[in-house]
Amino acid sequence: MNTSEPTILTCNIGPYPRPMPQGMMDLMPSVNVQMSNGDLTKLFEFYPDEISFTESEFIGLTLDEAHRLKYERDLEYIKS
Repeated sequence: MNTSEPTILTCNIGPYPRPMPQGMMDLMPSVNVQMSNGDLTKLFEFYPDEISFTESEFIGLTLDEAHRLKYERDLEYIKS
């Protein structure tokens, strides 16, 4: 029996809002992933003027690790 947690196989980030002021009401980009168990999951949305990500950063992470990455980026932004 395999008890390891599923990991992220693929990641898609976006769509990004248009430049301001046209993008004022656009949705924020989201991080969407496909897990090694086949599940498709929307991890979170984020404010791209505060933090950023690349899709490759998520490959191989578990869901907990991916959420921790966002938490750490948020924390870095708040401290800056």
